[in-house]
Amino acid sequence: MSLRTIAIASPILMLAVSSAAQAQTADELVAKNLAARGGAEKLAAITSYVTKGELRFPGDFKLAYTERRQRLDPHTDTCAVRVDASIQGLTVVQAYDGKNGWRINPFEGRKDAERMGADEARALSDEALIDGALLAASAKGSKVDYLGREDVDGTLSYKLRVSESDGTVFTYFLDPDVFLEIKVIERRTIRGAEQETETDFGDYERVAGVYFPFSISSGPRNSADADKQTITIASGEANLAVPADAFAMPAQPAAASQSK
Repeated sequence: MSLRTIAIASPILMLAVSSAAQAQTADELVAKNLAARGGAEKLAAITSYVTKGELRFPGDFKLAYTERRQRLDPHTDTCAVRVDASIQGLTVVQAYDGKNGWRINPFEGRKDAERMGADEARALSDEALIDGALLAASAKGSKVDYLGREDVDGTLSYKLRVSESDGTVFTYFLDPDVFLEIKVIERRTIRGAEQETETDFGDYERVAGVYFPFSISSGPRNSADADKQTITIASGEANLAVPADAFAMPAQPAAASQSK
C-alpha cells in the first residue's frame, strides 16, 4: 500500500476507530448504570413494582397517587402499568395492558373507560418499563449513543441518547459519581405533533436491592420547576401480587350500549 493510499484511508480508519470507541463508552456507561441500580440479577428478579405517594401539580394541587407495574415478558421487557390519582372521591386512571392503553377521567365528565390513541399508548408503554428505557434498550432493539458530557445544574453529567424504533428519543443524563440518572429528556410524536418532556429524578431508595427514584418532577422541556408536576413516593414495594385484571380495560356497562 502506498503512502498516498494510507493518507487517503486514514481519515476513514480514524472515524471507524472513533465510532468503535464511542460505542464501547456507551456500553460501559450502560453497564455502570445497571450496576448502580443494583445489578442485572436483582433487577430481573423484580416482577412487579408498586408505589404510593402524592402527585402535586402547579398551584399546589395534590392527589393521592398509586402506580402498579407488572413485568409481562422478560425477553422483550414488555410491562403493564396502571396509575390511579385520586382527590375528593374522584379517581383518574391511566393504564397499559401490554398491548393497548386506556383511561378514565371523571374531571372531563367521563366515568367510563375509553381507549387511548396509539401514540399515547406507546408513551405509557415506555413509562411502564420497570428497568427504564435505557436498560431496556437491548431487549427492545433500541440504539444507544454516547453524546459526551453536559452540565446539569452544576453537575458535569454523562449524556446518552436512546433511539427507539418508533422514532421516540430519550436523552439520559447520568451522575458522574454514582451513574444513576438525574434527568431524562423525552422526545416523541403525539397525534402528529412533536413533544419534549423533561423529567428530573432524585431521592433514590433501595427496593428489593434495586435503586428507584422517590422524587420525580416532569414538564415541558425548559419549563421552570414551579411549572412541573412532581411525584413524591412515600413507599415502594416489589413483587407484590397484582391482579391481572388491574390492567385490563373495564367492560362498558350494558346500559351504555342500549338506547333509551
